Amino acid sequence: MSALETLILGIVQGLTEFLPVSSSGHLELVKAIFGSDYEQQQGLLITITLHAATAFSTIFVFRKDIALILTDLMYFKKGESLNFSIKIILSMIPAVIIGLFFEDFIASLFDGKIALVGAMLMITAFLLFLADRVSENNKKINYGNAFSIGVIQAIAILPGISRSGATIALAVLLKIDRDKAARFSFLMVIPLILGSMAKSIMDGDLSQESTALLPLLVGFVSAFITGVFACRWMVALVKKSQLKYFSFYCIAVGALAILFSL
Repeated sequence: MSALETLILGIVQGLTEFLPVSSSGHLELVKAIFGSDYEQQQGLLITITLHAATAFSTIFVFRKDIALILTDLMYFKKGESLNFSIKIILSMIPAVIIGLFFEDFIASLFDGKIALVGAMLMITAFLLFLADRVSENNKKINYGNAFSIGVIQAIAILPGISRSGATIALAVLLKIDRDKAARFSFLMVIPLILGSMAKSIMDGDLSQESTALLPLLVGFVSAFITGVFACRWMVALVKKSQLKYFSFYCIAVGALAILFSL
């Protein structure tokens, strides 16, 4: 792929990874519009590079939180950091189980099922709209909340369900503080992204990949910068209860996807 193509892909990845519009759902729609071989043309190496960029953009935005957690864990300090780490691990369990034992089934969902994408976008829109209507949010995340949020994160593997939208919406519906909900949603996915990247490398899936350095670098930088912007913007939108605007977008795109599939 050219540097211009990876620039555009990086921008799209950076935006859709954090904004509640479902990056996987949009990828399926792009494949339907431009042809089913689009993903093969993109290449696994470029996909991993873009996901790495958004993971690092999350780490950059929440670097102070992560540094505090790692420092406390390094010195075996009991308290909030240890509890938060346990909650992150609990939230990962459902997605790890789904990824390890239902890999073939998941892959079958990403096979041009545009009607499914449209329906899932409608569900995302409904969750976002409900979350904006919650008026009081002052609770902290407990272990049960963390696991429940992890379950909906696993469900968000379905193309069209926004991972960030679904996890933040559920947390808000559980009366969790909006800022804490957004931070937990973005921090909980970092280990999963890094783990998925490591699995692809260890499986040798990149052995046949050959991509020029410049397009990879352009894609990484564009995804990283866009991701930092989108992540900070999303946190601000959650605090201000402005997710409903994305619900309108998801309804429109979902309806078009369903009509396109007929």
